[in-house]
Amino acid sequence: MIVIGQLAFSQSIGAHQLKALIDTITANKSFNGVILYAENGQSLYEESFGYRTYADKKKLKKTDIFELASVSKQFCATVIMQLKEKGLLKYDDLVEKYLDIPYKGITIRHLLTHTSGLPDYQQIMDQNWDKSKVANNNDIIEYLNRYHPPRLFEAGEKYTYSNTGYVLLASIVEKISSRDFIEYCNAEIFHKLGMKHTAIRTLEEKEAVKNFAIGHMYEKERSSFIRADSFPSSNYTIWLGNRKGPGRISSTAQDLLIWDNAIRNNQLVSKETMKDAYTPMKLHDGTLSYYGFGLELVFKNKVLQTVWHNGDNPGYKTLIMRDLLYNRTLIILTNNDALDMNAVIKACTRILNKVS
Repeated sequence: MIVIGQLAFSQSIGAHQLKALIDTITANKSFNGVILYAENGQSLYEESFGYRTYADKKKLKKTDIFELASVSKQFCATVIMQLKEKGLLKYDDLVEKYLDIPYKGITIRHLLTHTSGLPDYQQIMDQNWDKSKVANNNDIIEYLNRYHPPRLFEAGEKYTYSNTGYVLLASIVEKISSRDFIEYCNAEIFHKLGMKHTAIRTLEEKEAVKNFAIGHMYEKERSSFIRADSFPSSNYTIWLGNRKGPGRISSTAQDLLIWDNAIRNNQLVSKETMKDAYTPMKLHDGTLSYYGFGLELVFKNKVLQTVWHNGDNPGYKTLIMRDLLYNRTLIILTNNDALDMNAVIKACTRILNKVS
């Protein structure tokens, strides 16, 4: 083992590179968040930076709760995999078997892998929804039927990231299980694993959590970070506040490490089932799309080495990256929009994929 400052991890990871990456992220002191690095399921580095709220300069703590945004999708995908293991669905079942939608020929597998060609539900809701009300999945499906925006392409033709697909997946869960999606996640994942700080919270519930890291966005006119929910561009988080599936889970870095270990140790679904999640999607033209079930897939020399997902909501940027070959995990949770997460993802991938 090697110790550099507060970092302690094996030399094989490329200790100096990871330390340099973290130093780069936090160098200008605009980074607000928590970074956790683990090997073999054990946290070797965890640190918080910046403020929980800028207005009162309240310091962030490692135990603070962050909105995960699209990091939530892997939880939704896992619930679908659990139902498949129980024999309640098949990945190649047609969505129309379970839900009344105007788009035919789309399978659950297409939804999981973002190859459905479904239009963006947020656009059609933004144009037509009464924003004095809070929309849920049933409302979204109703508006897809009412306005029937054209599909982007035929299912299976290509990959295009689709929040709509994960709304439908959560609704399929409710249809098949006869349980509310939030209740299902609480009982079958969060409570079962002891993820005590993880939940799908309403706006009111978030406000009531004292250690909730409030999302912030930079305002040039004031040269400062302001609460993201004070910007009109963030309003959709209010009037779409009851949607389930593509986001809305909030959690801590430590709870995400519990989640990571549970997936590694096959506590929620079997090793065989995870092989499905880690398989690239074969498109109609024979090419492969490297998005599995709720996760991006990174192969090296035809071997799957890294899986990851990021999230991006107003005022939040998040990342969980899992190195399957060397049993390493990197978690980054931020509550401001200063971080160039795409650059961080590329740097993390280069470091975690370093051959020992």
